[in-house]
Amino acid sequence: MGGYRITVKSLAALLLSLLVCAWGVPDARADGAGDPGSLREYYDPGLQEGLQRELERLGLGPALAAEKLCVALVDITDLAAPRVAEINGDTMLYAASLPKIAILLGAFVEAERGRLALDAENRASLTRMIRVSSNPDATRMLNLVGKRRVNAILQSERYRLYDPLVNGGLWVGKEYAQGVAFQRDPLHNLSHGATAMQVARFYYMLEAGDLVNPRLTREMKRMLGQPGIQHKFVRGLADRPGIKMYRKSGSWERWHADSVLVEAQGRKYIMVGLAEDPRGGEWLAAMAPRLHDLIVPTRLAANSR
Repeated sequence: MGGYRITVKSLAALLLSLLVCAWGVPDARADGAGDPGSLREYYDPGLQEGLQRELERLGLGPALAAEKLCVALVDITDLAAPRVAEINGDTMLYAASLPKIAILLGAFVEAERGRLALDAENRASLTRMIRVSSNPDATRMLNLVGKRRVNAILQSERYRLYDPLVNGGLWVGKEYAQGVAFQRDPLHNLSHGATAMQVARFYYMLEAGDLVNPRLTREMKRMLGQPGIQHKFVRGLADRPGIKMYRKSGSWERWHADSVLVEAQGRKYIMVGLAEDPRGGEWLAAMAPRLHDLIVPTRLAANSR
């Protein structure tokens, strides 16, 4: 596993994140039980071995060694006992449009608190932002939630989806439009960033009902469903039967990212890939079916045909 990385810079950022808690995002559980979205205690050696093997077979070993490829794979068929594998899971990269899921979370948190109306116009904007990655809709919703409010929610104790103690995570520090960044992340100076493990936590918390209330959780999943862009993980899984996907991707220049919650043949898993290479989109498409088969045995897929 990636492990915790504590540096002088991390400690300074931790002080910043503690100040952000003053925004008052409420605790996810009134009884204070556990760490919502904790995955790090569920490392699975067998799944880790399979992940490493399949990526090496694709010739991606050098990219992994150079931290130009970051992958997380989490079997959540049993939510109470997930199986976790990752390589460079705590390496933070520029993630283009993938962090639009943070704007989605911000909108639903504010809706849950009665501070943002989920009317027809806002629902349509959020859906376009996720399914077809609309930049104008992302910018519109970011400003409705509040630019710095989104990052405050990400850093809050309730979510910790950006956490200096694990090298950061999800971050939105710039509109999806021309202009300069308004708040780069304190560890890596990124405008739109992510780590594979923190994105995996987002989907795990979504499925566990730890992001927002059950009604709003169902609506978030609906927006993440029916991907409108057929590339990367979606293209890679096109020939796998009986799949339902909840997904957000991103690409810009040499950076390529994808993330998906998959339901198939009675199994559920999360797959996240971040790449910094012009070939990154092809890498993600190639790895998707191989990693899928680590979770969904071939015999189950064959029986469904």
